[in-house]
Amino acid sequence: MNTTQFMAVALISLGITGVGLNGTVQASDGHENGLSSAKGDVASSSFDIVHTRISTEGNSAVFHMEVSAKAGQIKPAATGKLAGSDVFSYVWPTTIDSYEVGFEREAGILALAVTAHPDFDDTPLFDENGDGDTANDGNVWHSHWVVLQPNEQCGKGALGVVDIAEGVKPRLPITWPGLPILLDSPGWQPIFTDDDVEVRVAFADIGAVEKGMFDGVTAGLRVNESAHAPLLCVVDVMDVASGDLSLPGRVNQ
Repeated sequence: MNTTQFMAVALISLGITGVGLNGTVQASDGHENGLSSAKGDVASSSFDIVHTRISTEGNSAVFHMEVSAKAGQIKPAATGKLAGSDVFSYVWPTTIDSYEVGFEREAGILALAVTAHPDFDDTPLFDENGDGDTANDGNVWHSHWVVLQPNEQCGKGALGVVDIAEGVKPRLPITWPGLPILLDSPGWQPIFTDDDVEVRVAFADIGAVEKGMFDGVTAGLRVNESAHAPLLCVVDVMDVASGDLSLPGRVNQ
């Protein structure tokens, strides 16, 4: 089963089908290139995707997403503990090989995610809120690379961030935050402007990115009780740019 099939199976199991444009690539409402999506098909306007795009400029890729209103306004409520806490996210699933950002080759579905979660901090190298403490910034929107795979422990057909088994030492990015999952905290700063969120990411091999395909997703994730339960599952898919997570978007098109 290839990357696109993995994603489609997961979304079907969560009941996310027939939403948006079902893979149509077009430009509308002044949007150039990328995926345009139906407005008003989810309850929260902050997570209602209307446009998603990945473009390149020099050796950088620009990940762009627009929602129907007030991107980044809503964050999870704090629970006071790690286990069972929630993560809200804006996500670009891609066909880019996980090797390009420092993981093993073909480790799973590589996605860029912009996340917020008040109950823990997973960016130990960065002080996002500027208070001199690098361990209290989880509620500030920040970026991650995540590698996803279907995981039945997350629910029938659902996706989870890939666990690192005990005793296994896979290839990892130098900014890996030390959690036992395929997650990186590279420090690329998301920029929110009204209804948009955008992240600019540098790549050693921009050509590998330009060959990639993508989709846009807004979703909630949840931290489980133990590291290999698995640790982080996708539990609530709010919107999908293509409607069926077929990854129809093409970089620079």
